[in-house]
Amino acid sequence: MSASALKDLNISQSTELEKGNDNSVKSCISKPVLNGSKCGNKEENALPACPDAVSNGNEAGNVDVEYIESENLVDLSDVDATLSTLIKRLDSKDWVMTCEALNNVRQLAIYHKERLQELLESLVPLIVKSVKNPRSAVCKTALMTCADIFKAYGDMMVDSIDPLLVQLFLKASQDKRFVCEAAEAALISMTSWISPSLLLPRMQPYLKNKNPRIRAKASVCFSKSVPRLDVEGIKEYGMDKLIQIAATQLSDQLPESREAARNLALELQVFYEKSQASTFGENGGEPSASPDAESWEAFCQSKLSALSAQAILRVTSTTSKEGVTAGVTSAPKEGMAVGC
Repeated sequence: MSASALKDLNISQSTELEKGNDNSVKSCISKPVLNGSKCGNKEENALPACPDAVSNGNEAGNVDVEYIESENLVDLSDVDATLSTLIKRLDSKDWVMTCEALNNVRQLAIYHKERLQELLESLVPLIVKSVKNPRSAVCKTALMTCADIFKAYGDMMVDSIDPLLVQLFLKASQDKRFVCEAAEAALISMTSWISPSLLLPRMQPYLKNKNPRIRAKASVCFSKSVPRLDVEGIKEYGMDKLIQIAATQLSDQLPESREAARNLALELQVFYEKSQASTFGENGGEPSASPDAESWEAFCQSKLSALSAQAILRVTSTTSKEGVTAGVTSAPKEGMAVGC
């Protein structure tokens, strides 16, 4: 074989070998396998940086994630370093970094709430952005973050809560169960740790939202928050306003809204009848009816249209009051599981 022919053959073999290596690398990149794979992509290498993410052998595009409950979160080793990069990491395009930053927010809210408080105004829009993230792992971690900051800051969250509310109501009504459960837990935390006198006016506009699912979740949370008001709180908010809300929701298209309205109507009846009784009689401390007391039926008929009053009276006269809070004013102020 001539030297020229031999040279051409070597070049051809070298080219084929390079193509084969290139295809092998491309194949490995296009089908990354986590846990034990010899070839991984950037997402795999970054996973250990996220304390709540644990892969279990799926492709990187469909990573199963394990989440840390609040009581299992540990304190940070370097608070100053974490705070200095927190905003930047929350706004990162790297979902793993965002997950890590959200967990840092939770840790700070639990162990260093005073330090985190200074950043709350800047944090909330970024948490909302994460709740809206199409990647479920980021969304759920953000929802868990909401629950923790509601518990940590309570009434201080009221001025920042509006952009969160619509997202929480939406996520609590979606089909992905693990996201839905996290959103419901966040709503429970919200209604448990934020004063109802401050929260009810914020939720009320959502009772008329065009989206029936948002209306339903708002109705449930609203009806569960009212019993936490004390006597003066209900009077200040307005019994007539509350009974009108209950009557309106009774005709909603979703059963969840209607059930919430029935519960609210029963709560209001209990409160109204108690408030109409005088504090104590002179004989043995037995409550006695005020001579000027107006019956529940008369009250409903005076505040509602004929059809709405009839609907409310039908609910409150035929539904058993067992299981309904007997004393509206004695409902716990904090930590109450509302079942939103």
